Amino acid sequence: MSALLQGASVGTGPDFRTEFTRDPAGLRHFPALVLNADYRPLSYYPLSLWPWQDAVKAAFLERVTIVSEYEEVVRSPTTTIRIPSVVVLKDYVAPQRRVAFTRFNLFLRDEFACQYCGSRGDLTFDHVVPRARGGVTSWENVVAACGRCNLRKGSKSLRQVGFHLRRTPKQPAAAQLMNLGRKFPPNHLHESWMDYLYWDAELEA
Repeated sequence: MSALLQGASVGTGPDFRTEFTRDPAGLRHFPALVLNADYRPLSYYPLSLWPWQDAVKAAFLERVTIVSEYEEVVRSPTTTIRIPSVVVLKDYVAPQRRVAFTRFNLFLRDEFACQYCGSRGDLTFDHVVPRARGGVTSWENVVAACGRCNLRKGSKSLRQVGFHLRRTPKQPAAAQLMNLGRKFPPNHLHESWMDYLYWDAELEA
């Protein structure tokens, strides 16, 4: 088994279970969906995925339980193991209660759409009440805006340019961002993940 684990990068510190959300570029072929101990994904956007090497190592160290596997296998001189496609953490990771005020979380709250015209792409952010008029940088005063609307609005008020907000900006709860993330799945979703990605959604009649 040790030969299978060479080059794997699961850390041994307290944050090893959440490092993947900060390093999506580290994923390789055959990623494993990582579920919390309650069988919910740790994150929907970005989706909580590990490279297969990390999933194998975590299973070997008894930090996760494998609940689904790919058809593909990896081999060492003495061992053959199917690559995990879904793993469950044995220790529950409490979700963060406070949502950090970041550009990414702001865009996710606003569903990656301009809050003035609804367009997607070329997004920046805008102060509803301009800073030149005393506006502050806060959840309640900053929204996602496309470059065109941002340039047109400048330091003017919404009334001056005839803009209307699509929704009132508010500080989101962590659960709200989690649910919003489900609207933006990655380009690839393996069939073995589906029962775990949307299992808590309401069934359509």
